[in-house]
Amino acid sequence: MSEKIPPKKNLSKIKNECALTMLGLYKKVQAGHIGSSLSCLDILVYLYFWRMTSEDKFILSKGHAAAALYTVLEKAGFISKDELNSYYQNGTLLAAHPPCCGKLNGITFGTGSLGHGLSLATGLALSTKFTKKKMDVYCVISDGDINEGSTWEAILFAGHHKLKNLTVIVDNNCIQAFGFSKDILDMDPLQKKFKDFNFEVVEVKNGNDFQELEKAFKKLDVKKSEKPRCIIAKTTKGSGVSYMENKMEWHYLPMDDEQYNLAISQFQ
Repeated sequence: MSEKIPPKKNLSKIKNECALTMLGLYKKVQAGHIGSSLSCLDILVYLYFWRMTSEDKFILSKGHAAAALYTVLEKAGFISKDELNSYYQNGTLLAAHPPCCGKLNGITFGTGSLGHGLSLATGLALSTKFTKKKMDVYCVISDGDINEGSTWEAILFAGHHKLKNLTVIVDNNCIQAFGFSKDILDMDPLQKKFKDFNFEVVEVKNGNDFQELEKAFKKLDVKKSEKPRCIIAKTTKGSGVSYMENKMEWHYLPMDDEQYNLAISQFQ
C-alpha cells in the first residue's frame, strides 16, 4: 500500500490523474458506466491512498464501476500499466466487472450482480474472529445494491455479529439504471435504517470531497464502537464532468470525440 498522503494536498492530484486515465480507457473501447465510475472515484482514491493499510481488504459491490477500481489499482501499484491498457479487450482479465477467483492482484472477489458484494465483505470481516488477523474490510455499495434483499440480509448479519472491522460506504448518487432511486424504490430514511440494524452511521453531504470523507471517518474512529460502520456518502453521478452530472443516461452512454475532449479538459 502506498505511503499516506495528506488529503488537502495530493489526493486531488491523484484523483485527477486517475480520472484522465479512466476516461481514456472508456473512450478507447467506447464503453459506458462512466457516470457510475466518476461518482465513486473520490471514495476509492481516499481509501487506497489515505485510509487503508496493506492488511485491509476492499470490495467494490457496484461492479459496473470497475474501470474506476482498475485505474486506482494501477496507480497504487497493484496492477501494471500493460494490464490496465488491456481493459475491455479480448482475453483480458479487466472485464466490464471485476474478475472472480482472485485472478487480478488487489481484487479478492468478482462482483457484478448487485447485492452480492456486501455479503462477501461480511464474510471476510467475520473470518477475523477465527484467524485473529488485524484486518479492516471496506465495501462500496450503490443505490441499486440497497434495493436488493441480500444486501439487507448482510446488514442484519453484520449488526448481529458486531463486525466492528466492517465499513460500508454507500455511493448514494440517487440514480440507478432506470431512473432516480426515489422513483424506483425509495429507501429513505437510509441513515435510520442502518442505525436500526445496529450500525454506527455517519452521513456525508458531499461524498466527492476528501475533507468530508476524512471528517466522517474521524467521527467513527472516535466512537471506538463494537458495531459495524456505515458512511452514507451523497455523491454526484458523473462527478467532475459538467454535462454528465446528475444525468441518468450517463449510466450507459459512451463518449464521442467532442464529449471526451470536454471531459478531460475538466480534470487538467
